Amino acid sequence: MTNQPNELEAKLTALKVDAQKAIAAVNTLPQLEELRVAYLGKKGQLSQILGGLGKLSPEERPKIGALANEVKEALQTALESQKSSLQAAEIQARLEAETIDVTMPAVYRPQGRVHPINSTIDRAIDIFVGMGYTVETGPEMETDYYNFEALNFLPDHPARDMQDTLYLPDGNLLRTHTSNIQIHYMEENDPPIRIIAPGRCYRRDTVDATHTAVFHQIEFFAVDENLTFTDLKGTIKEFLHQMFGEEMEIRFRASYFPFTEPSAEVDMRWKGKWLEIMGCGMIDPNVLKSVGYDPETYTGFAAGFGVERVALLLHQLDDIRRLYSSDLRFLRQF
Repeated sequence: MTNQPNELEAKLTALKVDAQKAIAAVNTLPQLEELRVAYLGKKGQLSQILGGLGKLSPEERPKIGALANEVKEALQTALESQKSSLQAAEIQARLEAETIDVTMPAVYRPQGRVHPINSTIDRAIDIFVGMGYTVETGPEMETDYYNFEALNFLPDHPARDMQDTLYLPDGNLLRTHTSNIQIHYMEENDPPIRIIAPGRCYRRDTVDATHTAVFHQIEFFAVDENLTFTDLKGTIKEFLHQMFGEEMEIRFRASYFPFTEPSAEVDMRWKGKWLEIMGCGMIDPNVLKSVGYDPETYTGFAAGFGVERVALLLHQLDDIRRLYSSDLRFLRQF
C-alpha cells in the first residue's frame, strides 16, 4: 500500500511527458484526434491510471487526484494548441494551392446594351407610371372576340380590312393590336382603371421602310366617372412632351376607329412637317357594355402608338428594318 502512491505518481508524470511529445509530433488533425482518445478517452491511459485510486488511503487520494487533474489540463492544453497550429497550416496550404494570379488578363465579355425598341418601351412605361398608370400584358394569340368583336369590330365591318391579320388553323389569330388587353382587364376589374399595355402585334403588312408584319404597340386607357376628351388630350400632350420635349408642337385631327367615339389622329410637327404619331378617342359605349360597365356612369379614353415609329424618331433612323437586322455595327450605337 505504501508504494502505490509513488507508482501512480510516476505513471502520471511519465504519461504527461510521453503524451506531450506525441502530440507535438503529430502532423494531421485525424491523428491528433486519435491521440486525444488514446490519452483522455473513457478507456484512455489516464482513466486506466486513475483506476488505481480506489486502492489508496483517504489521505493519499487528494494528492494523486490533484496531480491527475494537472496532467489532464496539460494534455488538453497541448491538444488545443496543436489543433490550432494544424488548422492554420491546413488553411495556409489551401490558400497557396488556390491562389489566384490577379495579374493575369481576365476573360473579356463585352457589355450588353438595351435594344432601341426595349429602351423606347421602358421610357414610355416610366412616363405613364409617373402619371399613375399600371403595366398590364395579355396573350399574343387571341380569339376573334377579344381582338375584334368586343372592340366593336362586327364580323362584316369594313374596318377589319385595315387589320387583316395572320389566322391560325384553330380559328384563333395573332393579335393586331394590344387593345385586346383592354377587354381582358376590364372584364376582371372595376373602374377606376388606368392601364398601359405594351406588347408585340402582328399584321399582314408588306415589309418596307415604315412597315413590318411584326411590330410593337403601346396602348394606354383609362375608365372612370366623368372622364372627357380634355383628359385624353392632356394625357397625350404630357406624354409626348416628356418623350420628345416641351417645345414639340402637337395637333389632333378628327378620324375614325370602331372602338372609340369620337376618335382622332395625333400629329407632331417633325422637321417642319406634320407626322402622324398615334390614334386615340373616347371608348365607345358598346365596348364598355361588352365588359359589363354602365356607359351612363362611366366614360373612358384609349390611345395607341407603334413603338418602332417612336424609336425611329427618337434616334433619327431612316428605315424600320434596321431595328430587326441584328447588325452589331448598328446596335452598338445605342
